[in-house]
Amino acid sequence: MSGRASVPGASELLRRTASSDGAGERTHVAMPTRPSAPRRGSGRQKHDAKITVYVSGDELLALEHARLALRGSHGLVVDRGRVVREAVAVVLADFEEHGDDSVLVRRLRGDDGAEPGEGATNR
Repeated sequence: MSGRASVPGASELLRRTASSDGAGERTHVAMPTRPSAPRRGSGRQKHDAKITVYVSGDELLALEHARLALRGSHGLVVDRGRVVREAVAVVLADFEEHGDDSVLVRRLRGDDGAEPGEGATNR
């Protein structure tokens, strides 16, 4: 035994977890050019894909404050994951509608008060 953890490859990560015939069928992810319905967060359901996002302590605290404000001021009991999925849906809808003038593009370029390239690095 080498003492190293075994890490799955991309082909193992991008596969269906179940299909109608019970066989594990590979999934190919394609981005639609325009969604047919307004983009919304997926809400409370079982999710078949997972990503890990690293945030600063301040960002985590702000996220938790938002979650508590949604509960206390608006009567919405949601977890942090739900808040993040809704935020992603809002940003992607804005990007699809406004493209180069979207909040996402402006912030990544540093045109909207964010540091240039902030959040654009891969780990």
